[in-house]
Amino acid sequence: MSLPNLHIAVLLTNNDTSAFAAHFPNDGQKVVQLLQPLLSNWVFEVLPVKDGVLPSDPQAFDGYVITGSPASVNDDSLPWVGSLLDFIRAVDAARQPLIGLCFGHQAVARALGGQVALNAAGWGLGTAATHWQRTRPWMQPAQSTTTLMAAHNEQVTRMPEGAECLGGSDFCPIGSMQIGQHIWTTQYHPEMPLVFMQALLGFLADKLDTNTLARAHASLQQAADVPLFGQWMAQFIEHARNTRP
Repeated sequence: MSLPNLHIAVLLTNNDTSAFAAHFPNDGQKVVQLLQPLLSNWVFEVLPVKDGVLPSDPQAFDGYVITGSPASVNDDSLPWVGSLLDFIRAVDAARQPLIGLCFGHQAVARALGGQVALNAAGWGLGTAATHWQRTRPWMQPAQSTTTLMAAHNEQVTRMPEGAECLGGSDFCPIGSMQIGQHIWTTQYHPEMPLVFMQALLGFLADKLDTNTLARAHASLQQAADVPLFGQWMAQFIEHARNTRP
């Protein structure tokens, strides 16, 4: 049974203001659209971190989800990035539930002492698999491999001390991390629907090399495990709340 009336903040880090982005719900809204049908009694609030808006205190919400972003977690010229990293450290210290998606995965790594760098193999784009090396109680129904949308050319190259890699692939070895019982991250995008990725590949057609685009288009033959991963996210937050010290 779901915990009643949890208040979840979705921290919007996507700072894309292009006309292309304006045609779609923002990434925070995409996360709400993924989780709200599973958790009708939970309240979700999207906070535009990319505009400098952050909760006043880690205890202000019952849990957090950090979205993806075209920004780099290594870009110290963006003042909101440093503020977010500070907030992640505070959330970690408070043992509040936190899920990081793509940029959020990388931000958690950097905030807590890991490393994020450009991938020498280039872009991960289209769909990508995570092969789960470890299973956790919230991963029900269990599945040894999940497929989600990918859109990144940076990735975690060193985890923070105490983090555990739950799964990955040859292309992205650190595809998912767990820290304590309260933080879980993925390099991928459970909130991103197929129609958005198809449109994104069209938008990038004159911006990336043909091989990258061809691989991305071909990968879309593999369906993304969106409902399953949304269920895992909801169950993770419940598990994290139930196992708090």
